[in-house]
Amino acid sequence: MSLPPIHQEASEGREPDRLDLDEPLRLTAVVHGAVQGVGFRWWTASRAEELGLEGSAVNNTDGTVGVIAEGPRHAVRDLLRALHGGGTPGAVMKVDSHYGPATGEFTGFVTG
Repeated sequence: MSLPPIHQEASEGREPDRLDLDEPLRLTAVVHGAVQGVGFRWWTASRAEELGLEGSAVNNTDGTVGVIAEGPRHAVRDLLRALHGGGTPGAVMKVDSHYGPATGEFTGFVTG
């Protein structure tokens, strides 16, 4: 799935499309590093709830944490920035992520 382009080419003779920061968006991320057993899922859920997001943060068997978050584009992007930031519990080495359309499957934010 691909997201609509942020800007149209000027050669098309049209005004560039404006990014709708309130558009519902889904973030799917896998966080690598020392992120299990350090409060990382709770921290992620707290940040997500502060941003008004719904979704989940779960431990994966390979030692990573899987994060799914849905909500307004601006809030989802803020959560991704926080996952990359230096204030997380443990030690984040890498975050693999992608955006897609929100599905509306979550109510609240859960950890597991």
